[in-house]
Amino acid sequence: MSPMHQNLHTSIQAAIEAGEEIMEIYTKDFSVDFKEDASPLTEADRKGNEVIMHYLLQTGIPVISEENKQLPYEQRKGWSQCWMVDPLDGTKEFVKRNGEFTVNIALIDNGVPILGVVYLPVQNILYFGCQQTGSFKYILRHGDLVSDIDFMLENSETLATKDLPETYTIVASRSHMSIETEEFIEQARQKHGRVELVSRGSSIKLCLVAERKAHVYPRIAPTMEWDTAAAHAVAKYAGCTVKDFYEQTELVYNKENLLNPYFVVCHEG
Repeated sequence: MSPMHQNLHTSIQAAIEAGEEIMEIYTKDFSVDFKEDASPLTEADRKGNEVIMHYLLQTGIPVISEENKQLPYEQRKGWSQCWMVDPLDGTKEFVKRNGEFTVNIALIDNGVPILGVVYLPVQNILYFGCQQTGSFKYILRHGDLVSDIDFMLENSETLATKDLPETYTIVASRSHMSIETEEFIEQARQKHGRVELVSRGSSIKLCLVAERKAHVYPRIAPTMEWDTAAAHAVAKYAGCTVKDFYEQTELVYNKENLLNPYFVVCHEG
């Protein structure tokens, strides 16, 4: 098994098992704490992170996770590779119990996401992509063995071959709609006529563009690197671009400041 194949195997297994831990908490009463920036934090965030760290530390590749203490850039800047993790992306959606949250695991190589796994535990939907395989969608069934990656590859939908909707479709954030985003939507209406809006939470939004259920996702509001890295890889290897909204350069990871610039996800060409 190649190193990339092994890392894909490890990250898929970690994401699914983290999702199982998260669902244990999701189906019960749970308390919500708040971080210094007022963002919510639950036991599910912590438990999911523990599972993922158990798997990823075995790879010998350093990990940047939203739920870990962040190391100074002086320690990180020499890393040629690192994992980028959000064990529960969309905690607000988790708290609202609308099911629109994900487990995100990405492998970064010199600033570029070369592997990404996005798991939707409520729907048992797994998106994954890497340089060697392209990007896929797989729906888990009861009794599936996540150790058999070849079976999953053979029975997954290839994202890059799907047809785009006839109506120009824009993905918008469920919880973060800015004035700039509304202006972007209005400009699209002027250019394309009828425009359909699809609202989703978490990194699902990037995956919908990768899956060709939407043409574009503008994010003109703050996000962190761990929010986007995994779905960026899925989109990238499905033939999409994830670029700085203003500079039109691809997003890079493990920067000194882990805050992303505003960005837009769309299909190449």
